[in-house]
Amino acid sequence: MNNASPTTAAVRPVTNVATLVARSARAHARQVAVRSADRSLSYAELEQRACRLANALLGLGLARGDRVGIYLPNCPEIVELELACYKAALVKAPFNARLSPAEVGEVAANSEATLIVTTAERAEAIRPHLRGAPRLVLLDAAGDDGYEGLLARATDRFEAVPVHADELAVLHYTSGSSGVLKAAMQTFGNRLAQLRKFLIRSEGMRSGHSLGLVGPITHASGMQIVPALCSGVTIRIFSGFEPGRFLADMKAERITHTFMVPTMINMLLAGLEGQYRPLPDLQRLGYGAAPMAPARILRAMDVFGPVLSQGYGAGETTSGVCALSTEDHLHARAARPERLASCGRPFLECDVQILDDAGEPVAIGEIGEIVVGGNDVFAGYWRAPELTAEVLKNGRYHTGDLARMDEDGFVYIVDRKKDMVISGGFNVYPSEVEAVLYQHEAVQDACVFAIPDDKWGEAVAAHVVLKPGRAADKALIDAFCSAQLAGFKRPRHIEFVAALPRNPNGKVMRRAVQAPYWQGQSRMVN
Repeated sequence: MNNASPTTAAVRPVTNVATLVARSARAHARQVAVRSADRSLSYAELEQRACRLANALLGLGLARGDRVGIYLPNCPEIVELELACYKAALVKAPFNARLSPAEVGEVAANSEATLIVTTAERAEAIRPHLRGAPRLVLLDAAGDDGYEGLLARATDRFEAVPVHADELAVLHYTSGSSGVLKAAMQTFGNRLAQLRKFLIRSEGMRSGHSLGLVGPITHASGMQIVPALCSGVTIRIFSGFEPGRFLADMKAERITHTFMVPTMINMLLAGLEGQYRPLPDLQRLGYGAAPMAPARILRAMDVFGPVLSQGYGAGETTSGVCALSTEDHLHARAARPERLASCGRPFLECDVQILDDAGEPVAIGEIGEIVVGGNDVFAGYWRAPELTAEVLKNGRYHTGDLARMDEDGFVYIVDRKKDMVISGGFNVYPSEVEAVLYQHEAVQDACVFAIPDDKWGEAVAAHVVLKPGRAADKALIDAFCSAQLAGFKRPRHIEFVAALPRNPNGKVMRRAVQAPYWQGQSRMVN
C-alpha cells in the first residue's frame, strides 16, 4: 500500500477518528483540551482551529493522501495538525524534532511531503537539505502566509471526510538502531484499533484527569493524544525535559497521568533519593519504548508510589500490544517479583503469539519470536516492499523480539534477535546481563553487546556509566556479576564510559557502541 486511494471493491468504510474527537469536543466544549506553558485551548477552540486548518491546507492545493510533514518541538499546534490531517484525509508525516537538518532532508524526501510545517529558525536550517520544492508553512511567521494567517482566512466549519479501513493516515518513522530509514504505514483502521486499546484499559483516563506529555509528541507520547481527547482529558504539553522543572510543574499543575521513557525516570530518581510521592496527584506513570530493569522499577515504586504501568509495542503495531498494569506491578512486588521483568499481557483485541523459526507456537516458558496479528498491525513500510516482506508475513508482524510467555499469559522479552550473543554455543541475552549490572549500587547506565572472541566465537562485553562520585573498579563489577550470572554470561570486557549514545527517542544505540570492536570483520557475528 503506497497510496491513499481505494483500489478494490473490498473497501470497508470506518469512522474517521477526527469525527470521534469532534463529538468529544461538543461534550466537553468549555473544558481545557490542550495547555502548554504559555497557551491554553478549550475543546471548542481546538475543534474550531482544527477545522480552520483543514480548510486552509486544502485551500493551499493539497489533496487527499498528500503528506504533511511536521517538524516542530512539542507545542499545541501539533495536536491541531493531527486533527486537521485526519479530517481532510491528508497523511500526517511527523519528523522527530531532534533530527538534524540533514536527517530531516532525508525523511522529507522519503515521505514526498507536499508541505512541511515548522518554525522560521528550523526552516533556514533544513532548506539546503530539501529536495524538490515542498511548501514551508512557518509557525512563527507574520502575515497571510504564516500559520496563524492561514487559519485566520479559513472558515471554521469542516465535516471530516469519509474514510476506509485501509486508507493511509500516518507515516510513523521508526527509531530502530539499524540506520535504515523506514516509515510504518498506519491506516485509519489501525488508528481506530489503537484508540480502542487505550479506551478499554481499566486504568484509563477520564474527564477531569490531566495528561502530561514530555517526550516528542510526534512519536510515542503522541499516541495518547486522540484517546485523551476522546475522554475529555486535559493534555499538558511540555516543551522539553529538565528534571527539576518538570517535577515542579507537574506538582503545581496537579497532573494525574504521564508517560516517560526509562531514561527520564532514571534521571528523576537520581535527584529524589529518600523522597516519597513527590507528585501526590499522580495516578499513573506509564513507561515504555525501551526496557527498564526490575531493580529500577522497584526504586521508582519506592519513590512515586503504586502508579507505574508499562506498555510494549511499536509503530508497526500502532502503539502498545501488551501492558503490565499498576495492579500487576503491585502483585509482582508482593508475590511474584520475577514478573517485574515482564512487559505484561496482551490487550484484549491484540493477537500476540510466541513462535519458533518455523512459525509454530513454542511451549510455555520456551523462547521464540513475538509475532503480532490484528487490526492494529501496520500496512507495511512506505515505499519499501523488501523491508515489508521481511517482517510482515500473512498479515502478521514479526517483531524481531525474543520472548517467552508464562502460564498466566505474561510476556517476558529476553532480547532482540539481532542483539543476542552466542558464546561457545550458548545464547546470552544482553538485557539479562544489563538487569544484573543495574543492581550494582555504582552503576548508572549499561549497554551489553557481543565482541569477537577467538576461542568462544563471541564474548560478552559491557560499557558502563558510573553514578557521580563512584570510582571505576572492574574487579568489583566482575565479582558482582559472577555471583549472579553463569560464567558464559559474565562480561569478559568492561569499559567505563561517560555516557552511552542514544537515538532521538532515547534508546541506546547498541550497534554504534558495538561497531568499533568488529572493524575488520566480514560480519557482526563470529
